[in-house]
This record gives sequence, C-alpha cells and structure tokens, in this order.
Amino acid sequence: MSKLDLVILHPPSVYDFRRELKLYGPVSEVVPSTPIFEMYPFGFATIASYLQQEGFRTRIVNLGLRMMNDPSFDAERFITSLRPVAFGIGLHWLCHAQGALETAKLVKREHPHVPVIMGGFSSSYYHEELMEYPEVDYVLRGDSTEAPLAQLLACLKGGGEPDEVPNLTWRDGEGSLKANPLSHVPDTVDLRPIDQGFMVRTVLRDRDLTGYMPFRDWLEFPMGAGITCRGCTHNCVTCGGSAYAFNRFLGREKPAFRPPEALAGDIRDMRGFGKGLLMVIGDIRQAGRDYARRFLDAVAVLRNPITLELFSPASKDFLQHVAAAMPNFSLEISLESHDPVVRRAFGKHYSNEAVERTIDAAFSAGCKRLDIYFMIGLPKQTRQSVRDTVAYCGELLDRYGKDGRLHPFISPLAPFLDPGSLAFEEPERYGYRIFYRTLEEHRRALLQPSWQYVLNYETEWMTREDIVLSSYEASLELNRIKASHGLMSPEEVAQQEQRTRNALELLEALDDLAEGDQEKLEELRPQLDEINAIVARPKNDWELGLGLGKWGLLRKGYFLVSQGLAAFFNQLRTAMAGRRVSQRRGERVASPSGGQE
Repeated sequence: MSKLDLVILHPPSVYDFRRELKLYGPVSEVVPSTPIFEMYPFGFATIASYLQQEGFRTRIVNLGLRMMNDPSFDAERFITSLRPVAFGIGLHWLCHAQGALETAKLVKREHPHVPVIMGGFSSSYYHEELMEYPEVDYVLRGDSTEAPLAQLLACLKGGGEPDEVPNLTWRDGEGSLKANPLSHVPDTVDLRPIDQGFMVRTVLRDRDLTGYMPFRDWLEFPMGAGITCRGCTHNCVTCGGSAYAFNRFLGREKPAFRPPEALAGDIRDMRGFGKGLLMVIGDIRQAGRDYARRFLDAVAVLRNPITLELFSPASKDFLQHVAAAMPNFSLEISLESHDPVVRRAFGKHYSNEAVERTIDAAFSAGCKRLDIYFMIGLPKQTRQSVRDTVAYCGELLDRYGKDGRLHPFISPLAPFLDPGSLAFEEPERYGYRIFYRTLEEHRRALLQPSWQYVLNYETEWMTREDIVLSSYEASLELNRIKASHGLMSPEEVAQQEQRTRNALELLEALDDLAEGDQEKLEELRPQLDEINAIVARPKNDWELGLGLGKWGLLRKGYFLVSQGLAAFFNQLRTAMAGRRVSQRRGERVASPSGGQE
C-alpha cells in the first residue's frame, strides 16, 4: 500500500477534554455538534478530493470525534502509528486554538521530522504568531488552499524550497520567517466536482468510519452541503467571514461564486445517501437574481429534503420558484434580535414586517420548516431586550406555529467574538470590550473552568455575567413557549430546567473557587461530568426528513457496495501498476547474464 502524503487532523476544541474540568455553556445548541466542536470544516472534503485528483493520497481523521466516541481511544498511540509525508491540522474556528496547538505539539513530539501544516481562517489571521510555536512548520493562508497545498506537498516530496508556493508562511533554512504573497485568491469556485464516492472509498480503504464522520450524529442524521461561494457581500459586525474580514485578512475583494449549474450538480450528486438532508450554504441570491434562477432551473425537480439560507427577507416570486424546483424545501434565517435598532447595529437592515411577509409567503409556497435564529451578545442589546426577543418568538409561534413548521432558537455569541470581524478590530466603535487579543491568550482562555471566563468579550450593555445569565434565562423561557406550542415535551422542558439549575449552582461554585484550587475543582467533577454529558440540543433543520424511506435503505446499500468495489479495484490497479513499474525497472538494470548489477 502506498504511503499517505497528508493526514488532515481535526482536533477537539480542548485537546484533553476527557480530563479537563470545565463547565461548557449552551454554545452548540444551534449546530450539529457538541461543545467540543467536533464538526470539521467543509473545506476538509474539498481539499482531500482535490489532492486525490492531483495524485496525492490523503486521509481525514476527526480526532475530536474519535476521542469522544471511544473513552479508551489513545490519541497519542494512534498518531504515533501514522506515517505520512506531512500532517495538516485545521485551525479554522478559533474555538479550536487549544486543541489544534496541543495536537501539533503531540504530532511533533512523535514525528519530529514530519512537517506540520496549519490552515483555516484563524490560522490565516494569526499566521505570524502561529509560526512562533516550534511545533508548527507551515501556515497556508486564505480561503482557497487546495492548489497551494498541492504545490507545498510536491515541494516536500521533491525536497525543494517552497519559495513559489502562494499564500504560504514558513521558515527558511536559517530559521527566518517568510510570508509568500497572498496571491492565490481565485475569482470563481470552479473546482472539479467533489467525487461523492471518494469519502466512502477512503473510509473503506482506511477502515475508519468515525475518523471521516463530520459530526457525532451524522449516521443518524446524515446531511450533505453545497457551498455557493467563498466570501460574502454582507458585513455582520461580529462575523469573521464578513466582506470586511475577507477583504482585509484573506485578500478577497469580492465573493467567488460556484457556477450555479455546478452547484446544482453538487447537490444532485449527494442523493446517493437516500433521503438525508441537503443544505445550500450561503444565500443563492447573493450573486443576483440570474444566478438564483439558473441554480433553481438546473436543480429542478429535486425531491430530497433541502434547506436554503436566507440572509434577508425574500419575495413571494422567489419562494414560489424555490417551491417549484425543490418541493421539499426548508429555510433558515438569522434575525439576531426582534429589535430593528439592535439588528441595524449588528449590520442587518430590514424590518420585522418584511420578515413576517417572508414567513407568510414561505408557508404559502409549501415550506416544510422555517428556522429563525436569535443571538445574545449584540450591540445595543440589554438583558431586557433579550427577554423581549423571547416574547417575540412567542408572538411568532402564536401567529405561525400552529402546524409545527416554525422553529425559533436563541443562543449566546460564544465562545469568541471572531478575530477579523468589525467588532473585534474596532471594538469601541461597536460597543465591545475585548479581553483576549492574541492566539496564546485565546488558547489559555479555553482552559478556564467556567464558560463565562472563556468569552473573549462583553458589551457596553451586557457584562460577561449578564450574557451568561441571560442565555440560561432565555433558553428556559423559550423552551416553555415551545412546549406550549407542541415543539417540546414537558419531560424535555423539565430536563432542561433541572440542567440549568445545576449549571447555575456550578457557576456560583466555580466563581467561589480560588484560582488554581485544583483539589476543590476535582470535587466538582461528578456534577460537571453529569451536566456536560447531557447535550440536550433542540432538533434542528439537519434532523428533518432523514428517514431512509421505502427504497432508501436499498439505495444506500447499493451505493456503499458499489463504492466498496470501486475501492477494491482502485487498490488492485495501484498494486498491479506498482508491480509493472518494478518489473520494468528490473528489466532496465538486468545484466546480459541475467543477474542484477
């Protein structure tokens, strides 16, 4: 079997989370992930697929998920067993700062001569500081690192210097820091389509299903995603993926869109997994009406459950076009606050009336479900404003929630305000106070026992304590409202209320601890383990319509068997090609007498 060229590791948020004593907050209730943020970025799949098409053998390992699913899993022993040309470690979301650096340290300890490459948005922002850590050899910057990574791997395998690899930060032979120009910023996401069977074949090849799973419950709630673009046209003030952040830190002046027909092809190619949920990431209207029309025409008629994002209210005509192309569609939109003043301060300029017209039009068009997201920790937002937002959720459910299609959610902006966002770069302008600036400060913050002190910000209107208490208060009240509309059972609400009471007691106990009192902290382990083990997430859009259906099991079985056969024949072809190469080499060096030189 040929040697791996690259192993891409996705670390947990905190590497030693199985031993660390921490109270996690309700920071993962609106994503298909737990508080260790085991879901890896979609870019892992595009990188692995691109490298495979370029002839590099790549493996993805969701280290966080493997550690979470198997208490006996020995990460150190596993990493020691790997023998790639290089390791890649994702540091896309800053919540992985501690886990990523600790994983890099472990890799370098076990494989001192194997290069460690880091990438992602947070890596790009902190690229120079990352290079101060001896366990990091290279950082690839930007939002499109597939081609630069292939160039870097070619250099590593060929023994050359990576002077010409775009977007690369590295050390030369004398240890001097080099930052190659951020010149690879493609103006279109026109990559070759991801081979949807590639991930299945690599799972079979590596005999590692868990390592490739994007999040814990993926087998129960499978989902696939199509990405509309890299970049954004909006400027939400807390977002590290805003137009401002892309321009200033990732070198992207305008979004690069995937051609609409190619995006439709991506979505259609994902149907081999039965009736799992499909998602389109990014509002298809960002590139204009013609783009949205072409995508919908190309994807029609798709009967799988599919969710679209709306970045702003939508017209009746648009929603009817969506319904015609994708009759089993759902929507999600982030209002952030019920208060238009708060929403404008956040960077969103539309009225509640426009949103309500969108809800009306969506349900009239046949929308199966509409998720509305609200957030805590915004400019001009007070604790009373959060209470009023929850009350507005009740009003919306009274008006639209009779058939169970409307689902509101609220959660804190946690654990971090994004570096590169407008609010992080100009906090005074937007009413924020920043507690941690550097990568090292964020790494240390993630080890704090209470999530209140992990938060890297507070606002002029809410302290960190206000944000924490308001988050629990809002969650409890919204759960009661949901129960009154049949969206939660009384048992689920009671469980959440008990969990919240326990969490508030632990918050107080953790506040009373003297700094570094490990013995007293250890006494709280049973309570911490009990609360952190109950990940009572609401059912999100990614949990919709995921039954396999009458023929879904047969389709999935056929798909898996066909990909297994493809993996077998690929390995057979590789082995036979290797034998032919060896035979030709033997013939070239054979002496006239038949012996070897």
